[in-house]
Amino acid sequence: MTGRAKRKPKAMQASGSANGEVKKARPEECQAVPMSKVSTEQRDELLQLCGLPVPEDFYHFWDFCEELCPDDPRGALKDTLGLQLVGPFDLLAGAHRTSRNPQPNFHLHWRFFYDPPEFQTILKGSEDSQHHMGYYSLHLLRKKKERSSKRAESLEAKLREKADSLGFSLEQKTRSMKQRDKKVVTKTFHGSGIVVPVDKNDVGYRELPETDAGLRKICKAIVEARSDEERVKAFGPIQEMITFVQFANDECDYGMGYELGVDLFCYGSHYFHKVIKQLLPMAYSLLKRSLFGDILEAHLSRRSHDNLDQLSAL
Repeated sequence: MTGRAKRKPKAMQASGSANGEVKKARPEECQAVPMSKVSTEQRDELLQLCGLPVPEDFYHFWDFCEELCPDDPRGALKDTLGLQLVGPFDLLAGAHRTSRNPQPNFHLHWRFFYDPPEFQTILKGSEDSQHHMGYYSLHLLRKKKERSSKRAESLEAKLREKADSLGFSLEQKTRSMKQRDKKVVTKTFHGSGIVVPVDKNDVGYRELPETDAGLRKICKAIVEARSDEERVKAFGPIQEMITFVQFANDECDYGMGYELGVDLFCYGSHYFHKVIKQLLPMAYSLLKRSLFGDILEAHLSRRSHDNLDQLSAL
């Protein structure tokens, strides 16, 4: 195996908070954002059910959609953009109270097949396209504008006016997203990268002993193996990397197992589920992000392209 020199120089790395998220900006760097109309009770319930806090812009976007379509805020963008508000928005709308599923798992509600634990879907397109958008570690992932009809332009103007009045950025990458990019230690297969605390002695992350292209080639050989014997042999390099991860964990380089687990998850084959369960929950626990480990285990137990709406009948 060959190393891939993916660690950034110390000058480019910034120490993150304990959970890897971007620290809040100083008061002088941003204006105070007014609270949305969403009640404290609704916020508390959302946090209890989903486990993760959402930023204030999420609640203001709900207010915006209520203004556009008071009778059906979740469908406010349907005719114009073909998008439906889902996930946590379903809970704000109270849809869980009339759910046909007596035991919905909110960690899996609109969790698509390739969504890593850090991703939370909030907007979805058509069922056929599987197009969806959401927050990744509480940063909204946006796609570039794909429609330019007059109705869409009018909607964009209203949204921009609302965002400007509240001090929110509609840029493809906000300041906090750019700050996170500086802390990314490696890109991973999904492209958003991972953030782990790295101290002044460069402890926290070490490279996998394989390039991304090389790891994909190993995964391909495993998935396409023609016999169990051939597959076991193809798993050899992965087993060797797992041993390296164990050494890395012992020396507090928790990012190595995190990266390998994320890459195998993103490859998408069930052949890697056992290894992923061995790597990622441990990495999340060591990084003090145990909730993501819980989400991962729930997802792997029912990973599917279908039945994503946890509030509908199973």
